[in-house]
Amino acid sequence: MVTGMLRNVLICIFSFFVLTSCSSQSSAPAPTAVAPLPTTVNNFDDIQLPPEMKLEQKKSMSIKTESFRGGVLHYSGSVEILSLRDFIISSMKNNKWKLVGEASYDNILLAFIKPNKTCMVTFSEGFGGSLGSTYLSLYITVDVAAGKKLNPFGEPISD
Repeated sequence: MVTGMLRNVLICIFSFFVLTSCSSQSSAPAPTAVAPLPTTVNNFDDIQLPPEMKLEQKKSMSIKTESFRGGVLHYSGSVEILSLRDFIISSMKNNKWKLVGEASYDNILLAFIKPNKTCMVTFSEGFGGSLGSTYLSLYITVDVAAGKKLNPFGEPISD
């Protein structure tokens, strides 16, 4: 009698799992995941980062005057360092930046230029290597005065 009850309990449990797993599956196709869009860096619309990279506000600073704009911006995220490097090179190229230098050691350094602009990018891995956080620092300068007829102090140059 005990074995018959045990058998019935097991049949009920098995039936429950089969029915619940079947009911949770639908015949409609699952929506395809859309890749997250890259985000722009602060007030620099021509520099993009993957959405996994988050600004470290307390470590970052920016400056804006009449003749100069720039900053040192620090980001971190769970992104593989070489994948992030490839993303940066591709997105900078798409935004008309020219790669003028690259150095690799324990870290990676990339240098980009545009008329009146420079951007140095450093990449490093945190504790845990590729399983930990990746750190990205951007050193950006924009010579606003060069685009206008201003002296380095932001004063108009008379012709």
